[in-house]
Amino acid sequence: MAATVKVRLPDGSARELAAGSTAGDLAAAIGSGLARAAVAAVVDGREVDLSTELPDGAEVAILTSSSDAGREVLRHSTAHVMAQAVLRLWPGAHYAIGPVVADGFYYDFELPGGAHFSEEDLGRIEDTMRQIVAEDQPFVRDEVSIDQGLALFDTQPFKQEIIRAVGEGADEVDAGPAQPDGAGPAATTGPAATTGPAAGRPVGAAANGSGGPAISTYRNSPTFVDLCRGPHVPSTAKLGHFKLMRVAGAYWRGDEKRPQLQRIYGTAWESDKALREHLHRLEEAERRDHRKLGHELDLFSFPDEIGPGLAVFHPRGGTVRRIMEDYSRRRHDEAGYEFVYTPHITKSHLFEISGHLETFADGIYPPMELDGGTEYYVKPMNCPFHILIYRSRQRSYRELPLRLFEFGTVYRYEKSGVVHGLTRVRGMTQDDAHIFCARDQMATEIDSVLTFVLDLLRDYGLDDFYLELSTKPEGKALGTDEEWEEATGALRTVAESRDLDLVMDEGGGAFYGPKISVQARDAIGRTWQMSTIQLDFQLPQRFGLEYVGADNAKHRPIMIHRALFGSVERFFAVLLEHFAGALPTWLSPEQVRVLPVRDDHVAYADEVTDRLRAAGLRVSMEDAAEALGGRVRRAKLQKLPYVLVVGDDDLAAGTVGVNRRGSDRPDRGVPVEELLRAVLDDVAAKRATQAPAGAA
Repeated sequence: MAATVKVRLPDGSARELAAGSTAGDLAAAIGSGLARAAVAAVVDGREVDLSTELPDGAEVAILTSSSDAGREVLRHSTAHVMAQAVLRLWPGAHYAIGPVVADGFYYDFELPGGAHFSEEDLGRIEDTMRQIVAEDQPFVRDEVSIDQGLALFDTQPFKQEIIRAVGEGADEVDAGPAQPDGAGPAATTGPAATTGPAAGRPVGAAANGSGGPAISTYRNSPTFVDLCRGPHVPSTAKLGHFKLMRVAGAYWRGDEKRPQLQRIYGTAWESDKALREHLHRLEEAERRDHRKLGHELDLFSFPDEIGPGLAVFHPRGGTVRRIMEDYSRRRHDEAGYEFVYTPHITKSHLFEISGHLETFADGIYPPMELDGGTEYYVKPMNCPFHILIYRSRQRSYRELPLRLFEFGTVYRYEKSGVVHGLTRVRGMTQDDAHIFCARDQMATEIDSVLTFVLDLLRDYGLDDFYLELSTKPEGKALGTDEEWEEATGALRTVAESRDLDLVMDEGGGAFYGPKISVQARDAIGRTWQMSTIQLDFQLPQRFGLEYVGADNAKHRPIMIHRALFGSVERFFAVLLEHFAGALPTWLSPEQVRVLPVRDDHVAYADEVTDRLRAAGLRVSMEDAAEALGGRVRRAKLQKLPYVLVVGDDDLAAGTVGVNRRGSDRPDRGVPVEELLRAVLDDVAAKRATQAPAGAA
């Protein structure tokens, strides 16, 4: 046996260690600071505990507590400690699964006698968790047979169900969806949301010594053991910067026919500073919640009489939406897009050809039977309609690229549990474009589309981006591997040409092709998926699309799917939260409000209002029926960019007092023409009159 092992590090360097050295030994050999920060390691692409012995020739990376992957190890280890604390406080409780979710973790429980957690219980559980942390309990991995596992968890029915599934051949048991409260942003602060080592998959199958399936467990005290793939931190003493957030209900496996469990959500970080910053972001996110702002600013609502996920926009919200759409239309017109309009329903045959009925059935509303039994569907997608417009007559290569654009309203059946304000709705309007081009135009057109998308998003006030490339999904993908490789390569080449981070999303493509997603960070660091650019070789084949080339032969076009906003509703919500309701002047539903001090100033206030309105501004005048202070406060609560006050001096000098949003003190005696130029400059520059409040 060799006396030493040699391993390779991420920077390409090599380290030689004594045979039998672990990943933790490697971290210590590199430096004491790394050893203190280390929580796990990646050996030949597999995440492992620091106690794992290193094989000769391995590629090894140390995961630190401040990395995305390291934080997920912390969070899953903290979830185990939370489960242990609950079992100490409620002997006989059943524990189910405890995966990592974005910025935190949860664990599901069934308490004895049908008891329920209260919010007050969270403090008791936290105190017990801190006792466990102080006990410095080591996390010890073991693998046992199916029969041993069933005996080990003989009082835990949910664990036994998982173990039996592994025994029946499941390689990994997926815990199912996390049943989110809603689909908001991907709650990350880094370039990508990562899935943790046990994110929803609490146990991995392995071969035991006899060749049969085995289950992996982690024990961190004589009285607590859990199913888990790992890895985990070396001991509970590595933990401590956590907070339990809330209690919720959740069905086992997300199935309403299964037992309803009690779910505790928590968050964990590498330091108190990181935890405090996260809690501040949550407070800021709550303050910016678009549902709350939509009510306070009278922008939109969701009447019960209409149904969940179906919004109505009020006049002020309708104004913002119209401005958003009108500007987008103008930019599309300038970029050579042609405008089309399509109906809201179609015969089922259209979606049979496209493949949506086969691959997207769960998201489509049930059909209507009309015309003697013909099935019609409300449309979940616009693309098949645009394809029929292309196919309506013979096309020439001289027409390509043909860029079709529509604000098309679509309807998708989302379960009521995931419907969330404007960010997850059942009726949405997509700014949908479909571009038909020749194969040799594909790369140039993708590059042009990406430039257009990024420029337009910047106009709306978003400017912190990274790109995500989603590749071929397993199972439902149409087309050959060669087509997918060509399409993915073309997207990758364009994405890599940008000075932006590129993150891979393996298996995340649509059934007909890969896609680039533009991910935008908002003012408090949250990530939102915005625009998508999808490359499609398949639907042109399914619909038999052709064009006549310069050689007078028929050729198959390539299709690019592109949604810039994603949906108008969701983009509206993103902007509202990004600006905390203080929309930039050009987007504000009311840009200026004029307030006369007394009734005898109303005539002059009307003159100022008319002058500003004649210049194209959105202006209102509120008379002097109540005290000036109350009117000013109300205008500021409505987040108006400019509040003008006119009194005796202004009447005499032709001036106004100007309260600019974000300014601590008003400007007195500003000539009306000077004020007008300032507001028009704001509008033209498409800038906010103040930095987004609370920006991190």
